[in-house]
Amino acid sequence: MTEYLKNYIDQITKRLAECTELSDADDILAEHKDKIAFMQHERIVHFLVTMMFAVIVSIFMCTMLVTDNGLLIVLVTMIIILLVFYIKHYYFLENTVQKMYRIYDDILAKQKQLRGVNK
Repeated sequence: MTEYLKNYIDQITKRLAECTELSDADDILAEHKDKIAFMQHERIVHFLVTMMFAVIVSIFMCTMLVTDNGLLIVLVTMIIILLVFYIKHYYFLENTVQKMYRIYDDILAKQKQLRGVNK
């Protein structure tokens, strides 16, 4: 997903820079709005999964403090490591979606510019 998004951002930025027709800008905008919707969904799903893992690790940590089970230390450690990777990926998704919002604004500005040129 990380590589896919990086490639998409590069591709859409390049297409926008090379865009000279209003119809092309309209096509770019429609495609970009769809991608934003997909990434917002992806971001929400990852947020929910991350929160679920945070709750699970909290429950296991509380259980570990109450009991003397040494295996819980291993389980909590594994879940914390997994949680760190989920947080890292969620952070990337959040920042990328915000970057996509800025590109959306750039597309609107490009449309406005092309409308002014074509009048």
